[in-house]
Amino acid sequence: MSRDFIPPAKPIIGDDERWAVDAVLATGQLAQGSEVASFEEEFSQVLLDGRAAVAVNSGTSGLHLGLLAAGVGPGDEVIVPSFTFAATANSVALTGATPIFADIDIDSFTLDPASVESCITDNTVGIMPVHLYGHPFHVDAIVEVATRHGVKVFEDAAQAHGAAVNGRKVGTFGDFAMFSLYPTKNMTSGEGGMVSTGLTDVERRLRLLRNQGMERQYENELVGFNCRMTNIHAAIGRVQLTKVGAWTRTRQENAAFFDANLAGVITPSVADGYEHVYHQYTIRVPEGRDDFARALKQEYGVGSGIYYPIPNHRLAPFKTGDDLPVTEEAASSVLSLPVHPSLSQDDLERIVEAVNKLAKAGS
Repeated sequence: MSRDFIPPAKPIIGDDERWAVDAVLATGQLAQGSEVASFEEEFSQVLLDGRAAVAVNSGTSGLHLGLLAAGVGPGDEVIVPSFTFAATANSVALTGATPIFADIDIDSFTLDPASVESCITDNTVGIMPVHLYGHPFHVDAIVEVATRHGVKVFEDAAQAHGAAVNGRKVGTFGDFAMFSLYPTKNMTSGEGGMVSTGLTDVERRLRLLRNQGMERQYENELVGFNCRMTNIHAAIGRVQLTKVGAWTRTRQENAAFFDANLAGVITPSVADGYEHVYHQYTIRVPEGRDDFARALKQEYGVGSGIYYPIPNHRLAPFKTGDDLPVTEEAASSVLSLPVHPSLSQDDLERIVEAVNKLAKAGS
């Protein structure tokens, strides 16, 4: 059996992507142009059931511009999970608004609707849940809370390309949604993000904000940013978009193998009617998680990741006295195993063997 290191993530870039980039380079039209427009249209059709898509230069830019386009600003509060990457809270803070941290439930690792409701104040303008690890958040319950209190829903779908709830794609539930196209995501454009919206006014403001506030050159309508995607990145994304469906099925098959064979750890659950796309396959190791991860790597050559060891409400820019016990429990016990499409059957069996032996030794 091979003892080559099994990485926790592995971007897949092939000849098709290289040829697509070469074709753009040959045109000399490198900045935002026809490739970006085509990528937006194709992303809309493949992953958003036709909802408008606006390409930007990163996922964080997508969240930031989405919030600005939705009218979020100083004095506002947006409820977010603390158990997520800091970009979620950063994007709220960058608008001048305040991120308010709610707790999660331990089964889905996504926002607990009851905790969200307890955080709502007169200053709350929105809720920004995360479809964490590729599992959708509690869509019906969160939307119901938002509707009852007259606040908006913004989807952080950075890790959830193609995930769905009762057949409806994520990215189609909120005023806007953001998909990351970072190299380790389920598909990539090299770097970039895609923002979806069903609101024409939000879409137009997104397009203005990403391009210095102008639709026509030199006719600036508002203060904007340079957050454009290049044709080069869009060309990569267009190729990846043709492959992400098959890659997702492989991720789901790999996850099913783990579900059937792992023992001694808490495997991820999937809610009824929810389609999980397994950006991460995240187990819980209630005791000795860090030692477990170290042994996986050193003794078995199996990489893993801890997403996320420090909750946002304990990070220096956001430090609060919030009591978020489930968030703390998750941060101390989660461990993401390799689930990417490049794994061989031997890799899958080796991961199972390693996890089961370590779990048994620690029991």
